[in-house]
Amino acid sequence: MTDFIVHVSRGLPSCRCHLLDLPWEDVLVPHVLSHLPLQQLVNLQRVSRQFHSLVQVYLANCRTFNVSLIGPCIPKEAFCNMLKDNKVLQNLSLQNCSNWVTDKELLPVIGQNQHLQRVDMSGCSCLTRHSLVAVSLSCTHLQHLGLAHCEWVDSLSLRSLADHCRGLQSIDLTACRQLKDDAICYMVRKCSELKSLSLAVNANITDESVEEVAKNCRGLEQLDLTGCLRVRNQSIRTLAEYCPKLQSLRVNHCHNVTESSLDPLRKRNVVIDVEPPLQRALVLLQDVLGFAPFINLQI
Repeated sequence: MTDFIVHVSRGLPSCRCHLLDLPWEDVLVPHVLSHLPLQQLVNLQRVSRQFHSLVQVYLANCRTFNVSLIGPCIPKEAFCNMLKDNKVLQNLSLQNCSNWVTDKELLPVIGQNQHLQRVDMSGCSCLTRHSLVAVSLSCTHLQHLGLAHCEWVDSLSLRSLADHCRGLQSIDLTACRQLKDDAICYMVRKCSELKSLSLAVNANITDESVEEVAKNCRGLEQLDLTGCLRVRNQSIRTLAEYCPKLQSLRVNHCHNVTESSLDPLRKRNVVIDVEPPLQRALVLLQDVLGFAPFINLQI
């Protein structure tokens, strides 16, 4: 990989050139390194000092940094070193980095990358509310945020996000169990451009949150309420009334949501993760009998 031969015509002898003799920023970075997965870039850094410098040039100018595939394997020192010169990041994914990423590693990266539009911290259990506050203060152009299973997210940090990132289009708050209706209602009043929202696996969420979502986020397309046990038909009807662009609704394990509120959404071809009662009965019957009896559903 490190050497290649350039053959010169008209009988002149071959010239042996090193790969690194090619222009770095004009050739190697955009046309070679940009096609390599992060794991290979990490390995390439170990080849020589020159290759280490080349990779650093690439990392200083990359717009997307995704460590979700190698998160458990990357040392925190390597993470800090790789992004120390980058000030142009737009997408940062830290999924599967729960074993090592803390505020100490993340805050410098957030502080020097004010153009971030997408940040995914899902499952990063060692972070604290300070990281979310830093994101809200530094990344005012943020559009997509993943906070699934981040139980450190609290009302104050979410309010800070809502105050400073009003262009937010999607946020995943799955299993952020500290959050209650007041925080969700405050957020959706400020972030009215939301198109995708997950409040799944949160027993504190009630109809109050869902109704505020419906009335303030008229462009909502996807809503996940899986396991929100206190959500009832009333708010689902409000959702159907105020959100004409809704495409997907997840209400599995919402035992107080019934077909009476879901049927109008089905008629609009909204994808719902709970089957109609008759369909569920047929599935259960098939499990018992080993086959499903023929039933004319058009009757």
